[in-house]
Amino acid sequence: MTSREKVNRIINRENIGEGTFWTGHPNDETVPIYAKEWGIESTHEAVYSYLGDDCRWFPVVDWKYKFYNHPDGRTDLDPWFGIDKAKSHGGVGCFAEVTSIAEIEAYPWPDTKYIDFSEIYKMIDQHQDKMVFTGLWCCFFHDLCGFFGMENYFCKMYTDPEIVQAATEKIVEYYVAASEIFFEGLGDRADAMFFGNDFGTQQDLFIAPEKFREFVLPPFKKFIEIGKKYGKKTMLHSCGSIYRIIPDLIDAGLDVIHPIQAQAVGMSAKELVQFKDDITFMGGLDAQSFFVNATPQEVEDEVKRVMDILGPGIIMSPSHEEILPNVPAANVLAMARAAKNHKY
Repeated sequence: MTSREKVNRIINRENIGEGTFWTGHPNDETVPIYAKEWGIESTHEAVYSYLGDDCRWFPVVDWKYKFYNHPDGRTDLDPWFGIDKAKSHGGVGCFAEVTSIAEIEAYPWPDTKYIDFSEIYKMIDQHQDKMVFTGLWCCFFHDLCGFFGMENYFCKMYTDPEIVQAATEKIVEYYVAASEIFFEGLGDRADAMFFGNDFGTQQDLFIAPEKFREFVLPPFKKFIEIGKKYGKKTMLHSCGSIYRIIPDLIDAGLDVIHPIQAQAVGMSAKELVQFKDDITFMGGLDAQSFFVNATPQEVEDEVKRVMDILGPGIIMSPSHEEILPNVPAANVLAMARAAKNHKY
């Protein structure tokens, strides 16, 4: 059975008798440290191959894999069009002062005619035996935090909801159209649509659950519909405490939640077990402190504990995909070894 087949069956919550894992994405500064430790080539692919990773991730974001080729060199979505770029999430973007839907409409929205996904398809083609996660990141929530300024965006949900809805609809319209093009061209090269928006803090959601359902959940449903239309598993990334809206995501048809930030309120394996029959988890190994400070044996024990609680419907992975240089190579190896050797 290939890694691709194994992970597909786990997402279906079948008990295949063994575990699978995704390393995550070692930071560019982390890769040479691990390469030196293990005596391998200093590339991400060499790290994944050494560990026997079951998965590969190709996020369709223009800053990583160039696909939007505007003749003037513009990016597809620029929250600071015509103004100085904000230096923080709270910094305001070009929609901070808008007072009409007409001003939203007047923004130079991206045109899908400038899209070319051919290079991304070529990279995906190299990993047909792996479970490939791909698709546009569709981070409209982050985009709107940039366009309005984070606090301003949240406040406008109450003071100017029609303005927020108009901006949301334009951004989501682009992501839906671009996703249609991407998955039409992708065919059966890959099986999972992976998109992400961080909408949880350490303690709770950024916004009230009712506002999440009003402004955030409807776009998620559209993305999930695109994934289902093309026969893909749908996977959502959000850091933080999101347990209060997991039932909404399940009702929307989502297949996988990532990354299961174990130290956030309500996100421990014991607390999430109530959902294990309805959704697959990817993540769960605390990366805030445990993965950094534990011994390899402690990592192996924790992997076993989490997989026993949430399995067989879990793809073991750190609770944040970006593995920083302070995570010991021995701990990453211990995670991979424990996940691969886990038996149900």
